[in-house]
Amino acid sequence: MSHLSLGLAGLGVVGAKTAELLMSQADIWQQKTGKKLTLTAVSARDRTKDRGIDLTGVDFEEDPVALAHRGDIDVVIELIGGSEGPARALVEAALASGKHVVTANKALIAHHGQELAKLAEQHGVQLFFEAAVAGGIPALKVLREGLAANHISRVTGILNGTCNYILTEMTQTGRDFGDVLAEAQAKGFAEADPSFDVDGVDAAHKLAILAALAYGEQIDFSSVNISGIRSITGTDIAYAGELGYVIKLLGIAERSGIRSVQPCLIAHNDQLAKIDGALNAVAFEAEPVQTVLTTGPGAGAGPTSSAVLADVLDIATGRGGLPFGRFVDTLGPSAHVPHDPEERRYYLRAMVPDRAGILSAITSILKDKDISVESMLQRGQSEDAPVALVMTLHPARADAVLAACDVLTASDFINGSVLALPILDRIERH
Repeated sequence: MSHLSLGLAGLGVVGAKTAELLMSQADIWQQKTGKKLTLTAVSARDRTKDRGIDLTGVDFEEDPVALAHRGDIDVVIELIGGSEGPARALVEAALASGKHVVTANKALIAHHGQELAKLAEQHGVQLFFEAAVAGGIPALKVLREGLAANHISRVTGILNGTCNYILTEMTQTGRDFGDVLAEAQAKGFAEADPSFDVDGVDAAHKLAILAALAYGEQIDFSSVNISGIRSITGTDIAYAGELGYVIKLLGIAERSGIRSVQPCLIAHNDQLAKIDGALNAVAFEAEPVQTVLTTGPGAGAGPTSSAVLADVLDIATGRGGLPFGRFVDTLGPSAHVPHDPEERRYYLRAMVPDRAGILSAITSILKDKDISVESMLQRGQSEDAPVALVMTLHPARADAVLAACDVLTASDFINGSVLALPILDRIERH
């Protein structure tokens, strides 16, 4: 019976669950792989912390990089997190030492994936990161394996469970962003500092990875246009619903070079509109398969450890292949376009004083940018406080809409920033 020895760095929620499953289900892993999988050593910041698992017989390394230099470890599992620091140092050292690496670190792969994949190639080892994108959904395996014979035209994803939970609660309860965020933090669905999630950075990391696999290109995180959900109000949710839409934070990557993470209005009967709570979903539009939708839990101990262990089992059985589905030297440049070139409808919301002449001033600015108004909604009156003026716009280019919003926001008759969201009447366009 052959043997595979594992070193695990990071014993947070996911790391502790991974360690527990490796030890408690050792017989199952042996039956699946024909190899005995042993957790040989771990590393974490606090050696004494009670994590609810028995690590008797498992070595502890104060320095995670030490796992890379141990002669008795075959596979390093990196669950530290972060694009730099000990996580990057460990993965680089492990690959250079001829050890396979499994990581759930989306930031590390989004910023250094090509260099790490090249290092894996040079040393004849595997680098797997299924858990870095969409948690328990095998999104990368679908791209790399299941859709390998397809020409991918578009990837659309709900890629952040925290944002999806917040928007779902806002839709179902009518509450504003701040109230729902506070509740999400209290329940553990959002971090104390939620910036990476609600500002769209986490989803952008995942989208950059998906685009690289889908289009055989170099990862270029800087090419992703990012807008988060802080500006979405209960008013926007309500008006979107009245118009027949829901608001979702979507990551979109098209072969044309579009790379964006932003809130969008999608029809209430669209499949992605029905992905609620903390669930994630990724839709692939491709030829000849047409459209494939994958959905499931995108974060948490169970879903993430599931993806981590699937990668470990692939290494144990010799399954899998190149991290990006092809050799690094054959990856093309990122096909980045600064703005969506397609004309599409937009939802526009401005907070304005309730007085005569405001509407004509707004439509005049829009006309200057060659933008016409399709419909207008305004509810209530107030002599003291600004009221929401909502418009839907006829199809227009993104750069023209953004330019008009800048002018409107700078106007003395607008209170705060003007919000413009694309309306995606049909997700499956190809």
